[in-house]
Amino acid sequence: MHRIEAGLLIPGRGSPVHDGVVVLDGPLISYAGPAGVAPPTPGASVSRAAAVMPGMWDCHGHLMGTRTFDLTQLLNEPEALRAARCTRDLRAALDAGITSVRDVGGLGVYLARAVAEGLVDGPVIYGAGAILSTTGGHGDLHSVPLEWIHDYSARGGMTRLADGPDECARAVREQLRRNAKLIKVCASGGVLSELDDPIHQQFTVAELRTIVEVAGLADRAVAAHCHGKPGIMAALRAGVRTIEHGTYLDDECCDAMRETGAILVPTRTIIEDMLAFSSVVPPYAMVKLAGIADIHAQAVARAYEHGVTIAMGTDIALSGADMPNAWGQNGSEPGYLVKLGMAPLEAIEAATATGPLTLGPQAPRSGQLAEGYDADVITLDADPVAEIGVLADPARITAVWTRGRQVKGAAA
Repeated sequence: MHRIEAGLLIPGRGSPVHDGVVVLDGPLISYAGPAGVAPPTPGASVSRAAAVMPGMWDCHGHLMGTRTFDLTQLLNEPEALRAARCTRDLRAALDAGITSVRDVGGLGVYLARAVAEGLVDGPVIYGAGAILSTTGGHGDLHSVPLEWIHDYSARGGMTRLADGPDECARAVREQLRRNAKLIKVCASGGVLSELDDPIHQQFTVAELRTIVEVAGLADRAVAAHCHGKPGIMAALRAGVRTIEHGTYLDDECCDAMRETGAILVPTRTIIEDMLAFSSVVPPYAMVKLAGIADIHAQAVARAYEHGVTIAMGTDIALSGADMPNAWGQNGSEPGYLVKLGMAPLEAIEAATATGPLTLGPQAPRSGQLAEGYDADVITLDADPVAEIGVLADPARITAVWTRGRQVKGAAA
């Protein structure tokens, strides 16, 4: 048993508690609330901190083990090498206060097992397996011979081309066979793909409905990469759980998201990082990015104003502290959400309590400091409600617990 005493307890959802206590009893929280009515915990180890809050969720990351924005290089490096790099990424994520990750296309379906076995320290991983894409779509590698992409997909690569409802159903079932906990689909074009237009819809509504239906048979939610409005509306009509990016969200899209209960995962971090490090971004991607960066910021602000539910995601994919957009920098996203209109406490809720909801029926009891919830907890050296930038600095996250096991910091 472990007792955490903090000047401020941020529950994830609801008002903060001054002079709070959290009690971890094995993998679960047995108490979270005011110190004055906390149960006695004789023999428990004790930690003290300025603030305590749930571990953060990154609802849009890619555990790819790559060191370049040029995704064609995925074909040129052994999967074992990239997986080895990811072990460092998992450690960096923990140190940054990330205790749960939705890997929306990457090696997460495999890494999750190593973490669960206790062989690698890392956040709990909910992997999607391969990204589903139309031929020529955002998940395709346009400069590579098509037969190479089909071979890559057949060998369990990180992209799976599927055209027509029957092939879409098969593609979903292949990811379920890999124990995917959600399904990721590219409903529109993207930025880091070479030839497609971010505005254009890619999968048809019939294809998207098949993907959602087959995923739903296994209680899996579908995450839809969407920039343009046509893809957003098609994905919502099909019943996806989350809209990733949402660059061209307008009032009609926001109303549809509220009506369907879909969640927006804005991923502002990737846009800010690519703008700041344009010299390492492929030129074709920078042309697209320049066209959408301001529009995306306006869309996120509009979604917030319309009451759309927002969850934190970064689109971080690169390995190594020397790289931009690298694992360990995940905590920058709440600060960007605040700049786009959210209050700090709302941004923290997006990074904690809202995260599990992105998994639909697979949602765990996580992201809140409450009795019976997973003991995924972080402490900080300052109040992030008063200073949201604290979350962006791993050095200011003083301790981390995953499922009740302390993986950063030492008990006082």
